[in-house]
Amino acid sequence: MHTMWKGTISFGLVNIPVKLHSATENKDIKLRQLHKECKTPIKYERTCPNCDEEVKSEEIVKAYEYAENKFVVLDEEDLENLKKEQEDKAVEIVDFVKLEEIDPIYFEKSYFISPNEGGSKAYSLLRKALKDTGKIGIAKIIIRSKEQLAIVRIYENTLIMETIHYPDEVRDYQEVPNVPEEEDLGKKELDTAKNLIEQLTTEFEPENYKDEYRTALMELIEAKKNDEEVTTAKPQPTPDNVTDLMEALEKSLEKTKGKKGASKKKTQKKKATQKKTEDKEDTKKKTS
Repeated sequence: MHTMWKGTISFGLVNIPVKLHSATENKDIKLRQLHKECKTPIKYERTCPNCDEEVKSEEIVKAYEYAENKFVVLDEEDLENLKKEQEDKAVEIVDFVKLEEIDPIYFEKSYFISPNEGGSKAYSLLRKALKDTGKIGIAKIIIRSKEQLAIVRIYENTLIMETIHYPDEVRDYQEVPNVPEEEDLGKKELDTAKNLIEQLTTEFEPENYKDEYRTALMELIEAKKNDEEVTTAKPQPTPDNVTDLMEALEKSLEKTKGKKGASKKKTQKKKATQKKTEDKEDTKKKTS
């Protein structure tokens, strides 16, 4: 399992060297966008609308827009120093609370925690203490240049860290439009709804739930592939200096031939006219 973070988790005077591993994975089927005409993958480019040209990665800087079209540019060195300063700090569990006190709206992403070298005993100590008390730890951690609020809890036989949103990141429910106030509901309607809930109530077993859309989409893709309903993108032409040079030479030659032919015809016409004039003059002299 890939390690995406290494550091130390501490509670009190106990320090646990640990590693984080992503506990979930996105299994969405990624579909590419092709040009309908030639079935070539679409290319997206970063361009500057002011300079009207493509911008390379090394030409891009980061900035904060504090007012419309007004920016504070941040140096990459300053950001790296700030990031390192925060990452060097140990992840300290500052509080212990009950899991049910945290509404699920706060939860964001889950990471398995494994002990790093020399951390097995302290890891086991925290796991046992959390299990016996029924509590979870509240901590802060820097992940991908962002300070995250997180909880540390037990999942099966493993410690898990789950990043959670800060309160100001959760929108105010009072801003949700068209939410009805308490309404007078008939007893019969309410009893029927409650009975329906009771009939559908069961133990939560995750394996009973499947992504039916993803399964159907993969079946469709496989069926088309087996029926050879596939398309291959045309190879994109690569610049060839020799070909370009030959093409330019041939076009120049054709152009030159055209000019030469026109010039030759013009000369022949001029000579023919001149000969006619001379013949007329000779005829006049003989008549005289």
